[in-house]
Amino acid sequence: MQNLSVNQYLRNHIRTVPDWPAPGVQFRDITPLLQDAKVFRVLIDAFVHRYMGADMRPDVVAGLDARGFIMGAVVAYELNVGFVPIRKKGKLPYTTVEETYELEYGSATVELHTDAVKPGQRVLLIDDLIATGGTMMAGRRLLERQGAVVIEGAAIVDLPELGGSAKLRESGLPLFTLVDFSGH
Repeated sequence: MQNLSVNQYLRNHIRTVPDWPAPGVQFRDITPLLQDAKVFRVLIDAFVHRYMGADMRPDVVAGLDARGFIMGAVVAYELNVGFVPIRKKGKLPYTTVEETYELEYGSATVELHTDAVKPGQRVLLIDDLIATGGTMMAGRRLLERQGAVVIEGAAIVDLPELGGSAKLRESGLPLFTLVDFSGH
């Protein structure tokens, strides 16, 4: 890492795939962050160190389907707290609550088990990337409907030009992201 900041180090390991999944889209691929053991450890440690202190420590980590599961489960393990998956509709086997949100073309629905969180529990909500903010907003609504308190939304990448991070902050959700891809 030499003199690179953690943010720049991680940014250097995110692959940009032009014109995927559609022409004009610059896809930010986080899989290189996961493939190298040292880079993956730096990534996880950046989140774990933020949430170790009593003021920021969650009771549980909730991860958004599917890449939020990767970081969320490891961060929960390192913090010695539980992990809760928020899944796409139809993937959870027990009684669920659901939240539908708008996508650029159409809508999507995420679900949470009804017993996943307890009222008053402090939850860290984590995903790989914030684009339009719809998935994270839906996850937050699900958790809050079950009585949990979402202390922060966290992601590796913020794409601020798509407006999601601003919308989430305006709604009152504090956000923590590691890499900002604005103006690129």
